[in-house]
Amino acid sequence: MNMRIGYGWDSHAFKAGVPLKIGGVSIEHPEGLAGHSDGDVLLHAITDALLGAVSAGDIGSFFPPGDPRWKGADSAIFLNLALEEIQNAGYRIVNVDTTLVLAAPKISPIAGELREHVAQLLDVKPSAVSIKAKTPEGLNADHVAQAHAVVLLEKVEDPSELKSMSEVIESQKQLEDVVRDLVSQVHGSPLERKKTFDTEDIT
Repeated sequence: MNMRIGYGWDSHAFKAGVPLKIGGVSIEHPEGLAGHSDGDVLLHAITDALLGAVSAGDIGSFFPPGDPRWKGADSAIFLNLALEEIQNAGYRIVNVDTTLVLAAPKISPIAGELREHVAQLLDVKPSAVSIKAKTPEGLNADHVAQAHAVVLLEKVEDPSELKSMSEVIESQKQLEDVVRDLVSQVHGSPLERKKTFDTEDIT
């Protein structure tokens, strides 16, 4: 199979006194998103879409609920792990399409910045990333942010074209050993991955 599609969805409630971070970008807003990590709903949805595209489970498969190591963690860690997984499977990203659903803040004024930053994290061109926003009209969800993400991957026929995705987040070199260790643990014990599947939202 030369092409694969992945879908991811995530949601977090707003909470006072918490910094708001979406797509890896800090946003000025009275409330942030509650979560075990930094609550970055957009990166979580993209991460699950990437993992799902190569049948690698979900965020909870690698970052079990309640693990103190991921308390307040930068969601770029999760995304970087997913990038390593698709690389290990021999695929690369063609494009990513996302939709944020939230009442506030307004995303359109910063959509370009979000798009640029997400593209940088994914090591793709901005033209391969789409970020849209809708209001939750009629859903009674004004105090919640949701994100939907769809990714298209293509098989890389020449292995030399693949590069380590841990190079993508150059400002976070300290995360590389953590990510590599997690990948080696999971791939070294396939049965352990099945045991750690958990549908509880820990991010």
